[in-house]
Amino acid sequence: MSLLMGTFVSINRCTMRKGRPVSASTQYKMIVHTNGRQRYASTKPYTIDEGGVKRYTYKHWGTLDENNRFHPNTTYLYAPIEERQKLIFPKDWDLSEIEILSGTKHRGRIAYDAQDVDRQYGPTWLLNQVAAKSGLTDDLRKVFAGNMEMVNDILTLAYFPFIDNLSYNQLSLWQREVKSPSERDLNSVNITRLAQSITEQNRMDLFRCRAARLEKEDLCAVDSTSISTYGFNLVDIRWGKNKERLPLRQTVEVVVYSLTTHMPIYYKELPGNMPDARTVELIMTELGHAGFKNLVLITDRGYESMKNIELYISKGQKVITSVKVSQGDVLKKIKEIDMSRGYPEGMSMARKENLYYAQYDIDYAVKGYGNNAIKADKYRLNLYFNPEKRAAAMCDIQHAVDEQAEAIEEIIASKKPVVDKNDIKKRFNMLNIKFGQDGCVTSYEVNREKQDSMLLTAGFFASKTIGVDFDPLTAKDNYGMRDEQEKVFALQKGPLGQDRLKTWSEASKHGRMFICFVGLILASYVRFQWRKNETLNKKFSSTEAILAEMRTIRCIEHRGRLKFITPFVGAQVDICKAFGFTIPDGCAPVYMSKAKPMSGKRGRPAKPKTERQDF
Repeated sequence: MSLLMGTFVSINRCTMRKGRPVSASTQYKMIVHTNGRQRYASTKPYTIDEGGVKRYTYKHWGTLDENNRFHPNTTYLYAPIEERQKLIFPKDWDLSEIEILSGTKHRGRIAYDAQDVDRQYGPTWLLNQVAAKSGLTDDLRKVFAGNMEMVNDILTLAYFPFIDNLSYNQLSLWQREVKSPSERDLNSVNITRLAQSITEQNRMDLFRCRAARLEKEDLCAVDSTSISTYGFNLVDIRWGKNKERLPLRQTVEVVVYSLTTHMPIYYKELPGNMPDARTVELIMTELGHAGFKNLVLITDRGYESMKNIELYISKGQKVITSVKVSQGDVLKKIKEIDMSRGYPEGMSMARKENLYYAQYDIDYAVKGYGNNAIKADKYRLNLYFNPEKRAAAMCDIQHAVDEQAEAIEEIIASKKPVVDKNDIKKRFNMLNIKFGQDGCVTSYEVNREKQDSMLLTAGFFASKTIGVDFDPLTAKDNYGMRDEQEKVFALQKGPLGQDRLKTWSEASKHGRMFICFVGLILASYVRFQWRKNETLNKKFSSTEAILAEMRTIRCIEHRGRLKFITPFVGAQVDICKAFGFTIPDGCAPVYMSKAKPMSGKRGRPAKPKTERQDF
């Protein structure tokens, strides 16, 4: 029998290496993806499925020609700045097209190299000058990191409804007849991609740029408007108080409008059932984040609440706000005023306005950190009394009583039971109505308590100011300027075509509101110039009429030649003069002679001869 002997050696098992670790930047490296005869500049991002398997896809950022020149597409143009900066291009690729699009490359004198065209140019030229003078073009260039292709696309979308008030599905055809900032075909696909590429960062960056252009203690009106919608997929769509009185769900847009620059400076989308009083803290927070400082906010009665007053005081926010006269400390002051002689004793009178006024200081403090108290700065109540409005209000009260009494008499005479007693009480609020056991109206009497309370405040109106040293009349005049903002909402829902929400996705909605805000800045500037200039006011009935007058100006572009702009004539010259814009060379109605004097006489040379051509 043989004996087997063995030796056991311990073996340490080690994990085999799976190769070179994956670099995080690999998915941003540009490669060439050839599909047929087309060469695409692509990256290969991946996703990991439930089984842990990587799935690679090609993402096309543009095309490559035979000389490896990169031509970016909309994926690249509308990508966030941070994502574009991560892309790693091969060293032998020609990226000059990116430099041209971003406006960073010196292009020199450029000849037109596309098909011959003859297009309308006047309204576009005017809005281009407005965008430049208002600083909007420079601000958008900063917001989108110098990507002028994207800036021009946004300006084109902002111009289009203002010039022709058409829907965006006609924009592509419109570009064939009208020269626009963007030379790309803005079809429905490109418009959607552009709208969805605009981010919250872009929105806040634009606010920061606009904030840098404001002066200290700029008067800014705050108000909201409802935008009705036929859609039902958006988060903010809710039933609310529709200001157009339409039976549609809606969203709410808050706009802060500068009464100094006469342009909007801020907007915010909110749910359709959001009351104004609940938005103040949000608005103040975002204005602070955007760099707006020392603004004087002007709000209507919808923003009045004790919480908001204390918020203004604690944050040191300067405010002019309208307040209700039927409650609180305002009603208390009105009750103290002696009206026995038919006019308010102790109130001063402004002779031109036939208006009585008074101002009362209010001592108020709110709790700060710890045991600290924050005292209100220049917290004042401004009370006004208008005798004409009081007389009109007294007549309205009496008319309401008489009309309701006649209507309730007919109901009593019919001897029919009332279906909804609460509805009857609301409709006939000036009467005390009694019902029988059968539900019929048996009798009524005038509600003297309600009538007396309405007569008590008839003709009075009031405002409060915090942090500003305004007398009552100055506060009233500054508050009255907020009516200008109401006209801005009319512009938005009229010429700009934003009376209905026409998007179905959240991303598109945010982008469309950004574009609408850009258009609102331009339209507000044009409207203000039209309102303040007597010549424009006499010649044109609206801002749309000004743009219509400019339509006959055309831009002619032929292959291999410089563009040619047709002459400015008639009222077109007046428009440029009113706006302070310089007419392009060769288009003005005044010609200055270029003749060179042949004689060599001594002394001051003669002025060149000029010729008027607008006969």
